[in-house]
Amino acid sequence: MSKNKILLVDDDASLLRLLSMRLKAANFTVVTATSGRQALARLPTFQPQVIITDLRMEGMDGLALFNEVHTHYPSLPVIILTAHGTIPDAVNATRRGVFSYLTKPFDSQQLLENITAALHHAGPQTDTDTGGEDQAWRRDIVTTSPRMDELLKQAWRVAQTDVSILIQSESGTGKERLAQAIHAASPRHKGPFVAINCAAIPEALLESELFGHRKGAFTGADRNHTGLFEAANSGTLFLDEIGDMPLEFQSKLLRVLQEGEVRPLGTTQALPIDVRIISATHCDLEAAISKRRFREDLYYRLNVVMLELPSLAQRCEDIPLLANHFLSQLQQRSKNCQARSFSREAMELLMAAPWPGNIRQLLNVVEQVSALTTTPAISASLVQRALRGKGREVLPLGEAVSQFERDYLVQILKMTRGNVCQAARLAQRNRTDFYKLLHRHQLEPALFRHT
Repeated sequence: MSKNKILLVDDDASLLRLLSMRLKAANFTVVTATSGRQALARLPTFQPQVIITDLRMEGMDGLALFNEVHTHYPSLPVIILTAHGTIPDAVNATRRGVFSYLTKPFDSQQLLENITAALHHAGPQTDTDTGGEDQAWRRDIVTTSPRMDELLKQAWRVAQTDVSILIQSESGTGKERLAQAIHAASPRHKGPFVAINCAAIPEALLESELFGHRKGAFTGADRNHTGLFEAANSGTLFLDEIGDMPLEFQSKLLRVLQEGEVRPLGTTQALPIDVRIISATHCDLEAAISKRRFREDLYYRLNVVMLELPSLAQRCEDIPLLANHFLSQLQQRSKNCQARSFSREAMELLMAAPWPGNIRQLLNVVEQVSALTTTPAISASLVQRALRGKGREVLPLGEAVSQFERDYLVQILKMTRGNVCQAARLAQRNRTDFYKLLHRHQLEPALFRHT
């Protein structure tokens, strides 16, 4: 099993070296940074379990670093080191979400106790270097993405509770796979995991499927039928595509969730249920509520915690890993599979594709090219054909920066209705520099005054 990883940040080189030696002696993997900006640059590749940072540093201080970390990695604990004179600042930081603070000079044992508590708070490691039981709950989720790593940390923490979870994501991103992982990490893991796609069941059958029925309840009911709520008792019920559930049925589901019991069709006797609800949707439920297509009270009952699963395009570093994983599975299932790898050009095409169908589309492409290849290495031409010529253009850096800069200026001019003084102030630039930027992108402030 890999060591726990700590990112240590301090602009005092001697203190940084001393702390690093102490933590390494305590069997931690330590990476150091001499500034807040350098620490942020380390995060995507190092993926620490804890950050320890000095409060007072040149440039970005410890609190500003925490704010940046908390925005992108909300479950990553940050411990702040502070001098006696800055204790009020440190206390204020803990109110804003900093895990803890230590005053200098501090006792080594106290530091280790704080780190141990922070590690427990963060949950088990989810990076691919870790093996054993800590990884068992998410073994079917293939990823090295820092964004997915952060999501899995959140998933593990909420799995320890019994609250309802809403998974929001595009179709084909693996919502059910994440729900299964949450179930496996939860105290209910020995109970059943039952899934239903709400969009796939006709409205007339949905009540019977979820709540069950008794023999003779309706024409064709020639035997008792156990509903999915009852089947999932003491476990987890996964309601996929909850946004497509008929409006008329939503009130019935809400009643079951509120009362903790179901009444099968054809009986007056209610059955108590003990079920954890995980729901998922690709729809914007808040927009559906405003259009009266989804009940607001049901939304808040289901969405106690929302987990947003990134699209494949947002975790593109996982594309080679997933493609090779799918190829390996195909090799195991079929002795006739000739493919053993992707050519470099083929993998570049996969990396550059837009993937509107996400992981499901990637699996389809890998299945297609592996079935058609006659060589051990899958060629770029086969991938190009499977993608039907669709690819995502990767802009040169200079062009991408220029495009971002122009879009930013347009946005800020819209916000200020063409008021250059206000726009320059928001952009933290003097008016002369701001006018130069506008001239470079041929933007006329007057055109935004009536937008």
